Amino acid sequence: MVLAQYLKVIKLNVLLSCALLLTVQVTAAEHIAPPSYASIENNDIQHLLPNDEIKPILAGDTEFLTLYSEYMSADFRGTVLLIPDWQSSATNNAGMSFLRKELNNLGYTTYAMTVPDINWQASEVATAATNENTATESTSAENILAQSSDNANTANQSTDNQSTDNESAAVESATIEDTGVNKSAEPHHVNAIEKVSDAVLDNYKVNLIARYEALYNTVMAEPNNIVVIAQGISAGVLLEHYAQFPDSRLNAFISLSSYLPNSKRNQDLSQTSSLIAPPLLDIYYANDNNEILMNLKNRQRWVNRNAKFDYRQRQLFGLRNQPDQHARLSKEIDGFLRRLF
Repeated sequence: MVLAQYLKVIKLNVLLSCALLLTVQVTAAEHIAPPSYASIENNDIQHLLPNDEIKPILAGDTEFLTLYSEYMSADFRGTVLLIPDWQSSATNNAGMSFLRKELNNLGYTTYAMTVPDINWQASEVATAATNENTATESTSAENILAQSSDNANTANQSTDNQSTDNESAAVESATIEDTGVNKSAEPHHVNAIEKVSDAVLDNYKVNLIARYEALYNTVMAEPNNIVVIAQGISAGVLLEHYAQFPDSRLNAFISLSSYLPNSKRNQDLSQTSSLIAPPLLDIYYANDNNEILMNLKNRQRWVNRNAKFDYRQRQLFGLRNQPDQHARLSKEIDGFLRRLF
């Protein structure tokens, strides 16, 4: 008897709990966005590197970090700005970390810059909508004036258009019955989808150039030789920038495996490389991707056509993170710069 009452109480409690759960409104868990790559890199830099090497710089409303390392030779030869590839660290093992310290021994003060995040949602929809609205406003007055005359001619042309449409439909149906081919469904060319759209590249370019200009203006406070060493896609967008603004005071530009992940713009980069004002050392590795290796001959052809005599192209063998390649990379850079100043 006691056991039956005990089970009855338990059953009642279970029913009450189920009723309470049903009355409570079910809410979805709040989405927490993952931290950005730039924030992770900044936290690692602030946690692992000495504070005297970290120099924050303000580019507009955005603050970014640079790694400062002073020259350690008897003669000061200039300042080198190190810009890694996109979504890559300023201390990566593909040459940036080695050059940041090795160039100090050769007489250069180095600034290694952190790169901005990639906005994969960047789109040209807003720009297209703005252009469409502007075109609509400019033609609205013309449409209103032409509407009155069009209404007058519509009544006279409606009968002729109807008979013409009937004859065209009859001819098209007869052609389809005789040949079995619909001329309106002819095959058409479809362009390949780019790996990275122009909108994403332009967004990254704007943010990178803003950081570069802020760092450049900081270095310009002291008169000295300025050299820029950039990797990958960062080097590609900087080449486009230098071709558009050739008046920047720069003593040399060194690109490491420069390319753009957009077939049209990467093809145009061969010509762009021959149009920049500063001397250019174009370094690539034997195991680089085909987007780089396939355009090397075109770069040489454009250099010859535009008579850019201060262009040099060098190939490095093996993996880019090998110590032997780091040593050869520094020798190639040092030899190129010693010919200039």
